[in-house]
Amino acid sequence: MRYLPDHTSELVSQVLMGTPLKVLDFKKGWYRIQTPDNYIGWMDAGGLQCITQSEFEQWKGSNRCLYNCISGYIYNSPNKNGEVVSDLVHNDIFEVEGETKGFLKVVIPDGRKGYVRKKECISIEEWSSRQPEIKSLLSLPYKMMGTPYIWGGASVRAVDCSGFVKIAYFSQGIILSRDASQQARYGEVIDFRNPDNLQPGDLLFFGRDDKHIGHVGIYIGNNDFIHASGRVHISSIDPNDPKYVSTRNNVAARRILNSLNSEGIVMVKDHPWYF
Repeated sequence: MRYLPDHTSELVSQVLMGTPLKVLDFKKGWYRIQTPDNYIGWMDAGGLQCITQSEFEQWKGSNRCLYNCISGYIYNSPNKNGEVVSDLVHNDIFEVEGETKGFLKVVIPDGRKGYVRKKECISIEEWSSRQPEIKSLLSLPYKMMGTPYIWGGASVRAVDCSGFVKIAYFSQGIILSRDASQQARYGEVIDFRNPDNLQPGDLLFFGRDDKHIGHVGIYIGNNDFIHASGRVHISSIDPNDPKYVSTRNNVAARRILNSLNSEGIVMVKDHPWYF
């Protein structure tokens, strides 16, 4: 997604395979789109598959799976030595037509078909209906350690700080707002000045003050947080810790799991674009 309908324009975000979008405008081969979290930007027409309202309703009721590994492939046969049809990243969603030899036969939005290892997927019903838990929430961020930073990045291949947080929570079926300054508005307010108040999974926000948020990370315990800055890594809010970064001024904290389905924090299972 770009700020303007031009390949040279700023990258503002990314959307993953199987993300439902609303088309707002079309200009010279670019669609102006809205994502499920109400973020708006421009996408090259080649990246979007337009469907009718009836096709959309059919998709919402179809047998779908979410890709549940860091990255992988769709093959043209139920064999890992088959020809690659498409790559996959964590949180991609696709339709399932059948199953054979430990592989799912799948269809991706542009109509291409192929096979994905079943053990690498989770049904959208199981994924969206399970109760979010901190251990599972933190699992994906740890697997992304070392992933490079890119402004506007929102996939496991490269992320910015808020995209990183968004991916982690989406893995638990939770849709957060896109930018750090937006994420800081929602959820339970936590007194961050006393670290004893913090719990793993809390979002820590950094900036000049709470009106000027420029960075976000996920608290993991023992004064440590994991975040995307240069790369995904662990830092500390303790000034006496070697991992402390003096330029990171902690100005706010929010707890998400106590505020599900409140403003800015929507469960996928309750979002009308998915079900």
